[in-house]
Amino acid sequence: MNLTEQMTQLARQAKAASRELAKLTTAEKNACLLAMGTALELNADAIQQANALDLEFGAGHGLSAAMLDRLKLDDKRIAGMAKGLREVAALPDPVGKILDERIRPNGLKLQKISTPIGVVVIIYESRPNVTADAASLCFKSGNATILRGGKEALNSNRIIAKTLIDAGKIAHRQFPEHAIQVVPTPDREAIPILLSLTQYVDLCMPRGGESLIRAVADCSKVPVIKHYKGVCHVFVDADADLKMAEEIVFNAKVQRPGVCNAAETLLVDQAVAKTFLPQMAQKLAARNVKFFTDAATREILAPSILNLQPAAEQNWFTEYNDYVLNVRVVDGVKTAIDHINHYGSAHSDSIVTQSEAHAKQFLAEVDSAAVYWNASTRFTDGGEFGMGAEIGISTDKIGARGPMGLDELTSYKWLGLGHGQIRN
Repeated sequence: MNLTEQMTQLARQAKAASRELAKLTTAEKNACLLAMGTALELNADAIQQANALDLEFGAGHGLSAAMLDRLKLDDKRIAGMAKGLREVAALPDPVGKILDERIRPNGLKLQKISTPIGVVVIIYESRPNVTADAASLCFKSGNATILRGGKEALNSNRIIAKTLIDAGKIAHRQFPEHAIQVVPTPDREAIPILLSLTQYVDLCMPRGGESLIRAVADCSKVPVIKHYKGVCHVFVDADADLKMAEEIVFNAKVQRPGVCNAAETLLVDQAVAKTFLPQMAQKLAARNVKFFTDAATREILAPSILNLQPAAEQNWFTEYNDYVLNVRVVDGVKTAIDHINHYGSAHSDSIVTQSEAHAKQFLAEVDSAAVYWNASTRFTDGGEFGMGAEIGISTDKIGARGPMGLDELTSYKWLGLGHGQIRN
């Protein structure tokens, strides 16, 4: 069987499974998810043996210590996957909700009902725990999923998926075994082939670095939900509580700098820049943060801060995922908004201010998936939003936007309930 035939079979099986999966009740889905969680814990030794092969492969192919850490599955991480499955089981079922209902003058009753999307392809890197997370969210929302992890995690991903499938089949006789599938080959050509099968595949969600996401979006013929990068901003307004601003900026930058909702640029109103910036910069510098700055910032900080470099145009567009921060002094809230809408990635941006008028202007005019008033950008996360779990974050405007939980993994259809109506 060649690669095209292999991917076509995978997709065809997923489409058939999605039809069967849509028939499962909430109780049946939850029973399967709970069984899957228990099975992961009972199968921990075999999972770690498979993971050891991946760790050996990764070390031999030059993966960094940080990447090897992301790849590793220990008892704690396996327990975390099991816990995640149980949490998904406890969430409300997103399928079958009445989203809208109306009765037309002729008596025709119309209902807008949430439905599964169908077949979802998820492409991701390194972390094999994503296999369980993504499979459980898709399963609960009634979607068949095809998982394509990195080649460095192939053994781990295979055994996790097999553990989930075997547990599901034991928990429910009608469990569709192709509801969860792993692409069995590391061949990169498999992705464009799979994403050309529009008659079977309904949606693709890539998770990883910008280069991976762009490559997927460029080759896909099915819709792709994505965010390319997180160039997030905090703007300290002239009317900010500066102590609050200091805590928010510090949290947004250094609490976990390697994630997409960490701040990459600090904008400070010129009215408070001389008061705010020296102490803020000292606090960040103590955590080894380096700065790319405009001339006004350097003029204020140059005597006391050593890690200052002039910001080039490209810096303002850059997601560092590191202890690096752009800093610019701006003239008012409108200038800050213009900067964010030009250089930002429409991910997460925050204003710190006591001025309700400035806050409302910022919230209305910043064109991002999540916009905050007096809060850190680090809250853009499914768990923090009370969704219970998250399959990714979208900066698209059509379909899901922001953190994507179970509800964002559904579509809808209209039901027309009549008693003989015909259109004149």
